[in-house]
Amino acid sequence: MTHTFGVIGLGYVGLPLSVEAARSGLRVLGFDVKEDVVAGVNAGRSHIQDLTDADVEELRETGRLEATTNMSRLAECDAISICVPTPLSKTRDPDVSYIIAASEAVAAALRPGQLVVLESTTYPGTTREVLQPALERTGLRAGKDFHLCFSPERVDPGNREWTTRNTPKVIGGVTPACTEAGAAFYERFIETVVRVSSAEAAELTKILENTFRAVNIGLVNEVALIADRLGVDVWEVIDAAATKPFGFMKFTPGPGLGGHCIPVDPHYLSWKMRTLNYKTRFIELASEINAEMPLFVVGKVRAVLNRARKAVNGSRVLLVGVAYKRDIDDVRESPAIDILRLLREEGAEVSYHDPYVPELAEDGVADRSVPLTDELLEGVDVAVILTDHSNVDYPRIVERAPAVVDARRAVARSGAQPQAGTTDAWIVKG
Repeated sequence: MTHTFGVIGLGYVGLPLSVEAARSGLRVLGFDVKEDVVAGVNAGRSHIQDLTDADVEELRETGRLEATTNMSRLAECDAISICVPTPLSKTRDPDVSYIIAASEAVAAALRPGQLVVLESTTYPGTTREVLQPALERTGLRAGKDFHLCFSPERVDPGNREWTTRNTPKVIGGVTPACTEAGAAFYERFIETVVRVSSAEAAELTKILENTFRAVNIGLVNEVALIADRLGVDVWEVIDAAATKPFGFMKFTPGPGLGGHCIPVDPHYLSWKMRTLNYKTRFIELASEINAEMPLFVVGKVRAVLNRARKAVNGSRVLLVGVAYKRDIDDVRESPAIDILRLLREEGAEVSYHDPYVPELAEDGVADRSVPLTDELLEGVDVAVILTDHSNVDYPRIVERAPAVVDARRAVARSGAQPQAGTTDAWIVKG
């Protein structure tokens, strides 16, 4: 018997999950509210960088993968995974409206025997406090009539080594029986499934993973600020510390935090703990430090322009890279957006080059990536490297641009030499 797997949300989590499940022999029915996404998948096209059109087209031809906007078809599914966005509101509170909408759609089609798994990152307690009551209003009971679990997504965009199939998958149910049912299902197409005792344990696992990174990035960013005050090259210090074979894990500074997880997920835990009258001090402090890094980078731009007796106002600034990390097209929470805005507020004429982001629309202003020509580089006052894409010619930038601020150490890693006499680890020329 071929089971049908329903995936709600065909974004960077849902579509790769759908493809991996379909490859294992499951029939996958993907759900999305965006008609263009659904039409694209049904036409054999991928809108996700980590998947090719051929990946989708092959499964469409075999009939293993189909997309729809019709949520009533959830009744066809034996298992349902919810992979919808969970952003923060402007007040840094969790926005679970997408989860609520998905839960209502599932409830409308819920039938005995179904497995429902929430994969969207959220605060501990969401599965039991939000999803379970919505589904049980049907009269069916979790753990008895249907199974309900939480299994956090662990997608790292652009990572070719760790994919949906070989990244260990944590799962916890609202009852032990739910956990076993969920684990047995995912073991059909995930190499390693890790069972935990509850949905809350699984939810907190995800938050811990990204809070660990946010706090350690906050620490190394503060060390970068300290090293700058001391006139020490922070990257030299980090490389030296990394030679210790035990007790040290290498993190590197940068222009700030970006992406769908690290800048967002810790705030889910902070919000939850505020409701329990507990202050998450490490999280709040790391967030403050990381949020200051765009201002620090703008300060370096100001410093290099001052050396040339120029003001930020009226200067031509080129941002090299606006994606939140190398070799991907994702600009969510990218610190480059803050840096672009801050520079424009000071009157700079800002353009950007990013081979992965042809267009950028922020704060009602639309920008397009400009070609990285010699004429462009020679015509700007300063180039600022914010994303260390591997297909950018950094030696050429150093050679042609009058001044270069490097927030990613991309120039040194490319083999190019900083300008002679440069003592600032962030200013490699100027």
